[in-house]
Amino acid sequence: MTRTEELTRKATEPEVLLAAVREGRRDDVPGLLEALGPAGRKTALGELKALRKELRGWGWERWTERRSVSRALLVAGAGCHTGAAAAAAWIGSRDLRDWERLPCGMLLDLLADRGPEWLGDVAHRLAGRAATAEEDYLLIAGLVRASGCPVPVTDGFVHGWADAVASGDILAALRTDPHTRVLVPRLFATAEPAATLTWRDEDWQAALVALAAEGAVDREELADACVARLLRGGKPGGHRFFLALLRRLELTPAEERARTADWMGMAADATSTVAGHAQGVLARLAGAGDLSARELAEMSASVLFRTEKKLVRAQLVLLGKALRRGGPDIAAQLLPAVAEAFGHEDSEVQGRALKLVRRHLPAVGEGTRTELAEAAALLGPAHRAAAAELFGGALPPETWEAGPYEELLPPAPRPQRVAPSAGSLPELVEDLAALLVSDHDVIGVERALDGLVRYAHRDGDALREALLPLATGLWWYKRDTDLMRHLGPLDTVVGAVVGKVTTGHLYAALRAQPVHSCVHQALDRVLQARVREVALSVLEGPVPFLLATPTWHTGALDAGELVERLTAYRRLGVRAGEVDFAQALLRVRRSGPGAEEAAGAAAGLGTPEGERLAEWLTSPEPVAPALRTVAGAEDPDGDGHTSWGRALLRRVVRAPRAHRVIERDFPPAFHWLGRARTATDGNCYHWGGWEAHWTAVLPEDRETLAAWLLPIATSAADDLRGGARALTQLVEAGGEAGPALHLALATGLGARHVEDRLAAVDALLVLAARGELDAALLGRDLAELVRLGTVKPNRLADSVRTAAATGAYATTWAVLGSALPGLFPGGEPVRGLGEILGVAADCVERCGAAPHSTGAAGTGTSAPGAAAARDGTDGMEAVDALAARRGSSQLVSQAKRLVKALANTSVHENDHAMPELVENSH
Repeated sequence: MTRTEELTRKATEPEVLLAAVREGRRDDVPGLLEALGPAGRKTALGELKALRKELRGWGWERWTERRSVSRALLVAGAGCHTGAAAAAAWIGSRDLRDWERLPCGMLLDLLADRGPEWLGDVAHRLAGRAATAEEDYLLIAGLVRASGCPVPVTDGFVHGWADAVASGDILAALRTDPHTRVLVPRLFATAEPAATLTWRDEDWQAALVALAAEGAVDREELADACVARLLRGGKPGGHRFFLALLRRLELTPAEERARTADWMGMAADATSTVAGHAQGVLARLAGAGDLSARELAEMSASVLFRTEKKLVRAQLVLLGKALRRGGPDIAAQLLPAVAEAFGHEDSEVQGRALKLVRRHLPAVGEGTRTELAEAAALLGPAHRAAAAELFGGALPPETWEAGPYEELLPPAPRPQRVAPSAGSLPELVEDLAALLVSDHDVIGVERALDGLVRYAHRDGDALREALLPLATGLWWYKRDTDLMRHLGPLDTVVGAVVGKVTTGHLYAALRAQPVHSCVHQALDRVLQARVREVALSVLEGPVPFLLATPTWHTGALDAGELVERLTAYRRLGVRAGEVDFAQALLRVRRSGPGAEEAAGAAAGLGTPEGERLAEWLTSPEPVAPALRTVAGAEDPDGDGHTSWGRALLRRVVRAPRAHRVIERDFPPAFHWLGRARTATDGNCYHWGGWEAHWTAVLPEDRETLAAWLLPIATSAADDLRGGARALTQLVEAGGEAGPALHLALATGLGARHVEDRLAAVDALLVLAARGELDAALLGRDLAELVRLGTVKPNRLADSVRTAAATGAYATTWAVLGSALPGLFPGGEPVRGLGEILGVAADCVERCGAAPHSTGAAGTGTSAPGAAAARDGTDGMEAVDALAARRGSSQLVSQAKRLVKALANTSVHENDHAMPELVENSH
């Protein structure tokens, strides 16, 4: 007799089943369940639910035991539930699973005695669970076979079915699968394509085309499904399979003609690749006379609005062919559509459209001519003379009348005062409830810390009573080990208030000598040390308030306000926390109105803290020494790459030196910040972006912060997403806007991802609005980074085009004009320079019309940057030589346009304008 048979014979009570589950003996569970009648299973179910609840409270130290118990518990609960909904919820629950798949065979055998309707209900309920349906496909499919119910068509089940089909010969599997005709169309309707359609795309396409040829699936339905999927939109990668399949179906001209409206929709709104395919189909239809002039005009109005120049140029070619074939009536319908391109952002596109209009303008009547003349108001400066010659008196008199050029920059951001900490205990608890879920609001955390200290000082018992209901729902409340390693700032202080964090925990953590591998870890340690000191004060004698709570949203602290807080400390006889006071010194504004008076008032306090504050406010030393990056310091492969960037940035940001005051007078947690270090010191794993609380440690030394940001920003130019996000924080911070900040900004303008480039553009405009942008320095940095390969020309062109489009044409040209000399190494242009020259020409055309106009930033000129480009360099000489070449490539045509634009400005002849701009802006 086997062990299972013996247990089955003896098992008459639910306790035996429960014991087997607690011991993790999953294989014994089916036999034990068979011996229990309905009443016994019902009794056991209550015990199993209690055990499941108990498991949720087990710590990670019992994960091995929990895993084996959970596996047995899942099978036992599935056998004890009598309701289909409850059984499906139990089987599909995440907390009872491990990394292995469900024991499908065991569960199917266990549930085999249930009725078909019950089994079908469970199958469809499991298929409807989006989180688990795909991995539960085998169990669901087994239940469908056993019950004979209709096959589910949820996304998860369809993905699971596709994976199962792709595990072998796809065509053979589809031919034999009874659900192929139902599930194949569902492959096109899921929210995201099944993964197997990507990694076995050609096999799937060949199989589906073969099935369509055999009649196993409807070919027309397959084509409609492809078209519908492409019309839905989504990520470009998600369209690749469906577009390739549509091409392999080789639609006939009649099938393409029947879907004309679909192609027009794709050409207007689909991703570039899909739109290109639709445009090609519509071109064939137009060539065959199956696309009316009205349809072509409607389609063109949408396509010419797109930013992809390849599509726009192809559409203009298509319109040109249609205009040549048609007569006056066709021209009257199509030329207004051509004029839609007059407002395109690319000057070359505008020029092509204007030439097309010129060629066919004689064929249209006065009304159409007037309509085209009105549309010409959208043309850029480069084409206005040609338009005026073409339309003559048909142009409205005010078409291009404008006053002196005015630079449009965003308002310089002003520091926002931080609101006082919570005014009542319920308000504080409400703030904490939100911040404990997500503590990314740095200022919110600072306000909450100050509020906790204030209420602990007023009535610690009331604070503890108010926080207990909140704390009991947090993950750490029932844990007793290893708390300090994982608690966030607010969790640490709340834990101290409710008694979960003890003085022993805190003293041990403070005594531990921090080992820093990088500056980011050092900045983390500053916050940790301060929070632990705050938690200790709550336990041992809370101070009335904190000294380092910021005054402004940047994290900076007003010097006069800090003096007032120290005065209150002296009056109350309170001793300042050394970490809190040290952080306050790093945050205090040492320049600006009131700093000198605050230094005198601090010296008059007669306290050690007052004397230190007075000395700190009058010290000429920077807050902290920046990192250093040196060309060729480390390049083990000899290919210009380093471990933290696309290429070594060949310039010293700042030669570091130790900050003796920080090493001598500050607590140990700050010493790392005061030591001279280089960018290659230690190993850094912080490639996920810049944390906001790092900026709040040194809010008045953005140059040092920018130097520390450089490795992350350089990685953003390679592949990292979010690496340039911190630039907007840095430009709003205080301190010098020096070479490190400009270099980080230059790198951000060449970031790979659009959102990072937009953040860098915002930072550029804010820096210009504050009058702190050194355009010449930024331009030289950009040229160097382009030559190194760190910044790609097309990405830089996108960034500066975006900056210019906000109205900052003079600022953008100031930067590009300074970059031009460096973009011609050895006299030859860098690859991809044409787009950059196009943006530069557009800027000069727009801001060069009115020399020496004043912009929003208080500085301006007709075409700033031209002088820098000609100041002792061969930058503009190289552009002149490029413009003299034959050909119509984008590089040559944009060089000619730039030279012509500069020739039409006084700045081209008066090189004193740019130095005046740099002096004012710097």
